[in-house]
Amino acid sequence: MITRLDHIGLSVSSLERSLAFYRDHFGMEVERILEPSPERDLGRINGLPGCRARIAHLRKGEAMLELFEYLEPRGKPLPAGHRQADLGFIHMGIASTDVREDYRVLSARGVRFYSEPVEFRPGVWVAYFFGPDGETVELRQA
Repeated sequence: MITRLDHIGLSVSSLERSLAFYRDHFGMEVERILEPSPERDLGRINGLPGCRARIAHLRKGEAMLELFEYLEPRGKPLPAGHRQADLGFIHMGIASTDVREDYRVLSARGVRFYSEPVEFRPGVWVAYFFGPDGETVELRQA
């Protein structure tokens, strides 16, 4: 039976750029980088026969972020105007002990936020920001 949510997979345009972003800004540790050959079963698993990808597993505590850079076929970017209300996975969340301080530090490093942190309900601070490919990431302090 299902026991827990195990990881989040994110397709990226540049593995190096996304590795640097999530590793350097959030202290995620690179567990491994994989480059499975097209003969492996990745294409059978994901419905893209013959695909080629580079994959990185990053850890922060118990959580894993799995980055995929598809070399063949290349992925399409998020459509212009993509909104949080659109269907599908809309963001991933990162826990913070101080969202307002993280906002200050990350903003100074050039990370682009939707807005300043908001107290969503008493004692719960939230701020959304953009990752390297326009993906949305939530900082949450509770």
